[in-house]
Amino acid sequence: MTTTDMRDARSEDAVGTDEGLLRQIASALACLSRQRTVPNPVYPAKVQNAYNRLVLHCLRQGEEPPGSVPQMARWACERSLTEWPLELPPDNLPGAALLVDPETRLPHQLCLEWEVSAADPAAELFENECIREALAVCRAAKAPQAYTAFRALLTSRPVLTGAELALLGGDPNCGMLLHDVIKRCYEPVPASYLRRGTYRQCARCRCLMVPLLHGGHRCELDRCRRDGTSDEGTPLRADKGGVFQLSRPLRMFITSPGLAETDLQAALEKKFGITAEMWPNYDAYDLRVPLPGRRHWAVDVKDRVNPVLLACSLTPFRNEPPYDRAFLVVPRYRFRDNEAYGRQFRRNLPEDLADRVTLLDDQAFLRLVADEIPAPRDKAGNPRTEGGRRA
Repeated sequence: MTTTDMRDARSEDAVGTDEGLLRQIASALACLSRQRTVPNPVYPAKVQNAYNRLVLHCLRQGEEPPGSVPQMARWACERSLTEWPLELPPDNLPGAALLVDPETRLPHQLCLEWEVSAADPAAELFENECIREALAVCRAAKAPQAYTAFRALLTSRPVLTGAELALLGGDPNCGMLLHDVIKRCYEPVPASYLRRGTYRQCARCRCLMVPLLHGGHRCELDRCRRDGTSDEGTPLRADKGGVFQLSRPLRMFITSPGLAETDLQAALEKKFGITAEMWPNYDAYDLRVPLPGRRHWAVDVKDRVNPVLLACSLTPFRNEPPYDRAFLVVPRYRFRDNEAYGRQFRRNLPEDLADRVTLLDDQAFLRLVADEIPAPRDKAGNPRTEGGRRA
């Protein structure tokens, strides 16, 4: 480390915090994972600066620092956040979580969530730009249905062959209006996903599975790995145009929660005959749920590892279309992984939102909806039950 580097790192560290350093490290790890060639210089400035800050921080703490950028990346594969020389609030230490998957060598979703929260504008989510542009184009064309189709595409088709991507340009639902945006959302699949001439798609989410060093494949999405989806998936061969997948931030923060959104919509339809509107009024929120008495509930579905970052990034729901209650719904498995999820969320929620949004897991939300639906009755007017329970 040069004298200039030390001075720059010292200056940044003086105004930062351990939490800020973690954000910077997460951004550096995500940056490294996206490199397809060896640049010059080898490490981008954001990677080198993160490493410099970590070394200086370790020396101040009397800890042995990583000896190189690759060793910093090795720490991320081998050390949980509780083992890093960082003083973080307990709520920000989700168990034995690693920043990088030791088998696939790709950042975990937790790492990308810290990157999202980085103060550096360059580290803002890639999908924000794409989503904002899609919204602007659809609003200008007065085509809300095109935006809904666009979001459905990113949820249900995270992988496309070259021919499929080209054909989307003639798709009347959204491709004709948003083809340029769609093409920027998808990127060529790296050769690292290919094994014996074949790619594998996860049978559940349809994202590409990552080949493991010792054989087998693994889905990148937390929801599939934690639910035991570890089969070999569905084989996929490239056509002459190649294979394309959504950028990784889009897969993590659009496809994954999008699947939870559509699962919730399907459950409402199956259990109660309720048809929830998806992404109403250009994504004012995720679902608008109609209830008896001309009432409506607004729902945003999030699938985040860290409830603190979720709470701190939450903004008020837009009130058009209007709603009677607002809910933030998170898949049940997040609460199973972290029994304090709800308490940590509420402790870190801004005061002005505390009485405006209710956090529930998806199963609890469905039970709440059930309480709002009148019980079906038989011909005599008595509540009809099945197996001793209300139908």
